[in-house]
Amino acid sequence: MDPQSAAARHVAIIAGHLNCPSPSAVAPLALAACLHYDPPELSEKPPAFDLATLRRVLDGHDLAARDWLFRLMEESPLFCPRGRGDRTFVVPDYNQTKEQQRAVTMRRIEYLLHRRVFEGWVTGSGPEAELRKLAFFECIAIYDHSLSIKLGVKGCFAMTELGHGSNVRGIETIATYDTNTREFVINTPCESAQKYWIGGVANDATHTIIFSQLLINGISQGIHAFVAQIRDVDGNVRPNVRIADCGHKTGLNGVDNGRIWFDNLRVPREDLLNSVADVLPDGQYVSSIKDKDRRFAAFMAPLTFGRVNIAATAVYISKVALAIAVRYGLTRRAFSISANGPEVPLLDYPSHQWRLLPLIAKICAMSSAANYLKRLYVKRTPETNKSIHIYSSSLKATLTWHNMRTLQECRKTCGGQGLKTENRIGILIGEYDVQSTFEGDNNVLMQQVSKALLAEYLAAEKMKSPFEGLGLEHMNDPCPIIPADLTSCTLRSIKFQLDLLCLRERDLLGRYASEVSQYQAHGESKQMAVLLSHQLADELARAFTERTILQIFADDEMIQSAGPLKELLGLLRSMYALICVEEDASFLRYGYLSLESAAAARKEVMKLCGELRPDALSVVSSFGIPDAFLSPIAFDWIQANSWASLSNE
Repeated sequence: MDPQSAAARHVAIIAGHLNCPSPSAVAPLALAACLHYDPPELSEKPPAFDLATLRRVLDGHDLAARDWLFRLMEESPLFCPRGRGDRTFVVPDYNQTKEQQRAVTMRRIEYLLHRRVFEGWVTGSGPEAELRKLAFFECIAIYDHSLSIKLGVKGCFAMTELGHGSNVRGIETIATYDTNTREFVINTPCESAQKYWIGGVANDATHTIIFSQLLINGISQGIHAFVAQIRDVDGNVRPNVRIADCGHKTGLNGVDNGRIWFDNLRVPREDLLNSVADVLPDGQYVSSIKDKDRRFAAFMAPLTFGRVNIAATAVYISKVALAIAVRYGLTRRAFSISANGPEVPLLDYPSHQWRLLPLIAKICAMSSAANYLKRLYVKRTPETNKSIHIYSSSLKATLTWHNMRTLQECRKTCGGQGLKTENRIGILIGEYDVQSTFEGDNNVLMQQVSKALLAEYLAAEKMKSPFEGLGLEHMNDPCPIIPADLTSCTLRSIKFQLDLLCLRERDLLGRYASEVSQYQAHGESKQMAVLLSHQLADELARAFTERTILQIFADDEMIQSAGPLKELLGLLRSMYALICVEEDASFLRYGYLSLESAAAARKEVMKLCGELRPDALSVVSSFGIPDAFLSPIAFDWIQANSWASLSNE
């Protein structure tokens, strides 16, 4: 071909591409037979049980208030309503800069404030008011983690330091009492003492609560908290205070986390938070709790709310991901089982069921556990503080770990669509990963749980008294005997499941106590003996938590009237119990089950997947999450990704 002719041809082709018609001028494409969308409500069987009743079981409280708050967010342009296909979704714009996300978070708080969402949050009292507050935190977190965290740390909580997070006793900020001026002088003595990750401090907070070591006449009285002003009414940082931004994060960029240094900041004596201890004008330190350890525990008790809130929130974020992934799995098709046959919905594949349905069973069981924890917290008394600490620590760790696992698995089951920010699941991974470390690192919290259980064990052994509380009463009974031949009926019975999980817990508690004792017998201190026994401690904390969740979920099941809902809860409970067996090597490691019995439990999980598959849509629909808070791939994902949809964005 003549070079000039070839060049002219190439130019013509390129010109044709450059002058291609606009999207509106292109005729809509016909759908291939292999690719079509049917709403799952039409293709799935009608629910065999009342969805509203299951929602009441799972939500536990304040259903009408939740729906009211959801509607408030849906109605405001501040919550970024966005049309995709023939639906509108509300989801934060994560493409905004850090500064923009922070600014809009504050505007959203102002919007909710004017609509009296926060009425009674500070002045309200009683279990009902606190449960409503927790319900609202869950709803707000479903929309945006930054918004819920900004509300949760509205007091600018300056506890964590660069050098100390989980080890609160070790924080290095110092508050020294000046008897001449009757003030506390607060200082950051070294770089590791700078307050770090303090929410609200980078931009908005005018006051903060400073956690410091209190020194009076050179004697340390331990950790205390002080209210201090860090900005004036015009937003200017006060003298003796230095503030820096923590910078861009992998999530939560709507929260203005910052760092604080104090240089002889003076705080009036009256601004010491003194519910546990006080300092008189002459410098005398007074407290009704003489023991330092008990005083520290009482001082930290009010902070339990954060762990309760995080645990409950984690459940709801998992529900968002599961609702999206299940709906997508019911309508997205791939491969044919027979030659020239239709492609099969993802959720009809046994392997896909194995990935998602146990997660649904777990989150239903964890919903019951979170509701139990909330009720325990709002009815708290000084006598229940210890139990609340143990339950909140174990459930905060377990439920947030499970949330991250659920988000990751749901992201993968949605394939590449799961990576798109608008489809939520991928972005939620970055937004909620932090839950594993704030309000207590999960591994540290679980170690605290095991230490508390060890203390209960040693006290009962020393006093020769029965176990009481924390669900440990089963330790007073004869050791359960696990049948050698496990039929399907046995595997699904509440008695067998509780016996097996109780056997694991009591055996691990005994093993843990024995190992700690052996280390001490060889000259190790008790503290070092506990540290060296961390493997058994981890296994014990897991055993305690999973037995607790199963017991609570079984109790919720037993109070239901006979019928389809109770039968469904029985399937979910059996799935929860048996997947716990499947996922924990200790059942084989310590001989609670034989190889044959463990294999039987594994096969039973697969049977349960098949039986739960027809109810998958009904269960996730009962989660009570409005369609607008899900994502395009939960509905007509073909239309949402069509060429024609581009003109609507």
